[in-house]
Amino acid sequence: MTTEDVRRVAMALPRTSEHLVRDRVKFRVGRIVYVALSRDETLMGFAFPKEERAALVASDPDRFLMPLPSDERFNWVRVRLSALDTPELTEIVTDAWRMAVPKGAAAHLGLVSPAARPRCGRR
Repeated sequence: MTTEDVRRVAMALPRTSEHLVRDRVKFRVGRIVYVALSRDETLMGFAFPKEERAALVASDPDRFLMPLPSDERFNWVRVRLSALDTPELTEIVTDAWRMAVPKGAAAHLGLVSPAARPRCGRR
């Protein structure tokens, strides 16, 4: 997967805006970042519940990585873009977006699952 693939999925989601911050592409809803690419565009950080991330990383440590120490306070995890296919990328980006968008807006659009995840906080 590439930055263009991430962009295609993210920009199709309502209220998403793209920003370049310190040479890193980030996608956000309002001020809340839900997806960010590494400077070399090989890793993608995304909103993910803190209490579930250790299990995710342990389940597939070749694909998923814990956040950088400076990001551990956030609901955040990282993935190697080369390890994803289109359906996985779409699911990850959409789930991360659900954590950032106001629940009422996501529900109105029919994009909230019954077990909606908590908001991710600022990134």
